[in-house]
Amino acid sequence: MEVWLDNRDNLADLSAYRIDCIDCLIQPIEGTTNTDLPLIFIDGKSLIQSGKVIGEIIKIDGSEGQSKARSLVGSVSWLLLEFENWSMIPIENIIAACVGSPTKVAALLRSPAEAQGAAFALEIGVDALVVIPDQLMINSAAIVKSQRGEIVEKTNIVKDNEEIKLQPLLITNIESGGLSDRYCIDLTSLLEVGEGMLIGSSSSCMALVHGETIASDYVPIRPFRVNAGPPHAYIVMANRTTKYLSELKAGDEVLIISSSEYCKSATVGRLKIERRPMLLFSLKNTNDKEAQIFTQQAETVRLVGTEKENIAVTDLTIGQYILGWSDPDARHIGAAVPSQVVER
Repeated sequence: MEVWLDNRDNLADLSAYRIDCIDCLIQPIEGTTNTDLPLIFIDGKSLIQSGKVIGEIIKIDGSEGQSKARSLVGSVSWLLLEFENWSMIPIENIIAACVGSPTKVAALLRSPAEAQGAAFALEIGVDALVVIPDQLMINSAAIVKSQRGEIVEKTNIVKDNEEIKLQPLLITNIESGGLSDRYCIDLTSLLEVGEGMLIGSSSSCMALVHGETIASDYVPIRPFRVNAGPPHAYIVMANRTTKYLSELKAGDEVLIISSSEYCKSATVGRLKIERRPMLLFSLKNTNDKEAQIFTQQAETVRLVGTEKENIAVTDLTIGQYILGWSDPDARHIGAAVPSQVVER
């Protein structure tokens, strides 16, 4: 994490401040400062370095400012956030949007207390703290900078036929899940036997829910459909973010994974929502992490056993193992972030 000194008023006498912790100086395009610090010039709302536009200043004064910042993710190197009223939520949302992209976030601080929040938002933090020429502000940023360790960001990019490692999940309890608004996800392409979606109540531990590709004595197959569960459940998308089932819409790209552990993407064509009785399964992964999944209480809904057999949820028993997926990262607006979250 860097510390930038905001000298846009071009008034600061740098000799009056401790600047050994300053990584960059911001000043107007017509400004002149006698310094060896790297310079970022401001021209309107643009950030310019070495004659090239590297980013934009975004004023966060409501949802429009946040949306503007998120729309620029991936197309600029830096977003410098200014606030009408300081708020952590848009910082967290924009940091989450930038995970896995080349865009970095800088936040203009107005008080020393804001440094800690910005530096550790989502346990990731901004990439630069921007402070005004004030020794207390500079000192606060320097302290927080020293507290921040290196954070390794990881990107998750799904390609067709990429492998995702599945693991056994132990069923520790089965009980009635009451009545629920049940979502069937109908795709614009067909599923094969063995294919399904990763779904569950925990964003870091989900079960493989099989598609309706198995013949039944009572209903025809629906090889484009996965009976996914209630609206609160998570689903893994094609880009490895997650969404709640209630957020899905036609045109979304979801992750399809097979019991053989290869994956591909598929497009949602329709959601079918009906009130149905549910079963609640309590699960435990190989690291003893506990999780849950609700499924419709119906023979046509199947999970996948460790021998790759497709098992109707009405036939499952406590002590059986099913296939699923676990991820140590938490999620913020669907994006994986290396922070601690408890879901139960």
